Amino acid sequence: MDKQVEVDASARVDEHDHDGVHEIASDLAYKRLVMVNICYYGIPGQGSWVLIDAGLHGSAPLIASAAADLFGKNNPPVAIILTHGHFDHVGALQTLAEKWDVPIYAHEIELPYLRGEASYPPPDPTVGGGMLAASAGLYPRGPIDVSEWVQAFPADGAVPGMPGWKWIHTPGHTEGHVSLWRESDRTIIAGDAFITTKQESAYAVATQRPELHGPPMYFTPDWVSAAESVRKLAALRPELVVTGHGRALQGPEMLRSLETLARDFEKVAVPAQGRYVEAPVNNTSPASVRANPDAG
Repeated sequence: MDKQVEVDASARVDEHDHDGVHEIASDLAYKRLVMVNICYYGIPGQGSWVLIDAGLHGSAPLIASAAADLFGKNNPPVAIILTHGHFDHVGALQTLAEKWDVPIYAHEIELPYLRGEASYPPPDPTVGGGMLAASAGLYPRGPIDVSEWVQAFPADGAVPGMPGWKWIHTPGHTEGHVSLWRESDRTIIAGDAFITTKQESAYAVATQRPELHGPPMYFTPDWVSAAESVRKLAALRPELVVTGHGRALQGPEMLRSLETLARDFEKVAVPAQGRYVEAPVNNTSPASVRANPDAG
């Protein structure tokens, strides 16, 4: 069974595409790097900006070049924000940190994976089908060590360098996964809490047909928490969403599909069987988590 929630074509954002950078708001854009998205926050040509996630290994020149076009040369970001620390979201992180020497922020639970102290649970290549899922056993699990720059998000939910935004703890895909929320225009940067392409399939990744899916199956060790996270985000009733994989979506048709995903998550997102369906991994303890008052 192809597990997905179909999305009407009207939900696609009217993007302004400039050399592979998709501008979806006056201060928000994303760039697709092979199989994953990064985001840029800031008004082009007007000073400070923030990078959200850091793509695949080897993509630092592409990330930095696009940033220079948007925000000017010799203008590093004020911060790098991580939704989580999987290999496709931190591949260029150390190179960029060394180049820019700026703070990196992640959820407190993610820090061991970013300080050289812990590796993520092994992927499950038996779930989801498709070439990218079958290859999951080859994907790096870390750790990486950017301890010189990385620190935990502020406890009050604020996102450094992004006034008006809040971080929301959305575990499941990883224990310390976060999504970013701006209430003023109801925008979510969802990371991999949910995505808008079938990430297990190389064909779907290539065609980018808009669909709503749960997090990538092969790298999600806690499906109970993943379901709760999607329901938390759907309850915000966003107007615009940009995810770690797939196209940005907006409007009532997007929201209708997101609400369907939240309602039917166990049927359309959770694998019928697999390593983490029978034995989820969730080592989160109250003592290890700094409370986020806006996380719900």
